[in-house]
Amino acid sequence: MSHTSERTGATRALVVDDERPIRLLMEKELPRAGYTVTCVGSGEEALEQLRAREFDVVLLDLKMPGIGGMETLRRIRGSGTTAEIVILTGHPDVESAINAMKLGAYDYLTKPFKLSELEEVLRRAAERKRLRQENTALRRMVAQREPAPIMVGRSPAISSLLATVERIAPSEANILIQGESGTGKSLVAKAIHAASPRASGPFLVINCSGFQDPLLESELFGHEKGAFTGAVGVKQGLFEVADGGTLLLDEVGEMSPAMQAKLLQVLDTKELRRVGGTRVHRVDVRIVAATNKDLAQEVRTGRFREDLYYRLNVVSLTVPSLRERKEDVSLLIEHFLRQFRVTGQKAKIVSPEAIPSLVDYPWPGNVRELANTIERLLILSSGDVIGLEDLPP
Repeated sequence: MSHTSERTGATRALVVDDERPIRLLMEKELPRAGYTVTCVGSGEEALEQLRAREFDVVLLDLKMPGIGGMETLRRIRGSGTTAEIVILTGHPDVESAINAMKLGAYDYLTKPFKLSELEEVLRRAAERKRLRQENTALRRMVAQREPAPIMVGRSPAISSLLATVERIAPSEANILIQGESGTGKSLVAKAIHAASPRASGPFLVINCSGFQDPLLESELFGHEKGAFTGAVGVKQGLFEVADGGTLLLDEVGEMSPAMQAKLLQVLDTKELRRVGGTRVHRVDVRIVAATNKDLAQEVRTGRFREDLYYRLNVVSLTVPSLRERKEDVSLLIEHFLRQFRVTGQKAKIVSPEAIPSLVDYPWPGNVRELANTIERLLILSSGDVIGLEDLPP
């Protein structure tokens, strides 16, 4: 059961605590300080409230029955809300509060606390949210000067995907993108980055299947001079270079068990040591992982670590195959015809007779195969119109 005290234009606070005296105190005192307050007694109720409305600040107790405060925090951070989270904890549990901050909480208060302390931390949390919103708006204004990542299509499948991208981009949650090869997983990752508060930071990509372990470790975490044969100087890894931005781990399902363990350690601690080094480097990177494998099945067969799977899979997206969005094929054809015209290809059109054959083809290589096919047809067809006779058998 929730209780809300409304104040027009006030900072919106959600209090999540199973102790009724705490909730009554918040309902009484916070409106006097200018807050609209909603109080709930469980993590489940908190998640329901966050799905229903926007909040500026969440006051979250760590020790609660049901799903518990730490799990509630993880789910809130994965929900796409931009609310700042302040942890409420007892003195013996300060270490858990610090761990909660590593998961994205803004600050913590130990019980019992003074009202002045509560008001101060809430004021700072609300101010931080306001500044983040202003920064996001400024980044989007700047981003409008450059082409945004294009996801072409109007099908229900792609519309649902784009709506999910818009909803989750503002969060700090790690994201797992699944889908067949050629569906555009990296484009989805780039769109998430471009719409996130990290948009002004780096967006870096590494294909995890393209390196043996020693090289992959060096690429991700860097190395010190003399760490191995050929290490003639110090090198920053992608985690350090991407600090403040987003790192896409493409084909993450191809990682060896040893590399999975090292990646998990960095994700857990947000710290790394370069290969051959002893100094600890703090990193602030949002991870987007992509795979064409069924990672849940890989976990069941023991080929992928379960703990790493859950660390990466805070929010999951599946990019539909092209055969699941046939109504987008004609739009994509027009898109690629324009795209290749810009790169110097002769302007051509596809005849109305040829379109149904292209739409009905199953496209096992998905959007990538369609793009390659259109480019090949532009090069090989002799006239200004690509007809049925020009299509591959």
